[in-house]
Amino acid sequence: MIKKLACIAITFLILSCQAQETPTSFTEEALNDTFVNLNGESIAFKKLLSSYEGQMVFVDVWASWCRDCIEGLPQLKTIQKEHQDVVFLFLSLDKDIKRWKKGIKKHQIIGEHYFMQSGWKGDFGEFLDLDWIPRYMVIDKEGKIKLFKSVKLTDDNIKKALQ
Repeated sequence: MIKKLACIAITFLILSCQAQETPTSFTEEALNDTFVNLNGESIAFKKLLSSYEGQMVFVDVWASWCRDCIEGLPQLKTIQKEHQDVVFLFLSLDKDIKRWKKGIKKHQIIGEHYFMQSGWKGDFGEFLDLDWIPRYMVIDKEGKIKLFKSVKLTDDNIKKALQ
């Protein structure tokens, strides 16, 4: 009986510990989530991505109130200098548009900027399973997710994904 229970427990542990597959493409719901550009216009993520077709995209989910996000900016700016052919797409989780715009200006953040109006729990945030920011992703030239999740710019996977 003990052997049977041990076998069942081991089987359960093995099955529950299997790594989840990392997505290489966005769900339809995430693609249809809408963002706001600096001019106040709404745009679906699908359309936003299509405007960068054929280019590598570095995604930075951030907020102006996020200490880790702000502290990482000098290192991010170094990465931008090293990868001038990459589109840097900043998706803000600020509490409102006024603070978001003020944060971009204050920290002199160069790149493409959009406000995540659906927030942490919108379709895009749910797809990312957002639980921390900053959150970094890399999308390759074919529009596939090359790096799904990184929370530190020192992550070697970022360097690998940008090559």
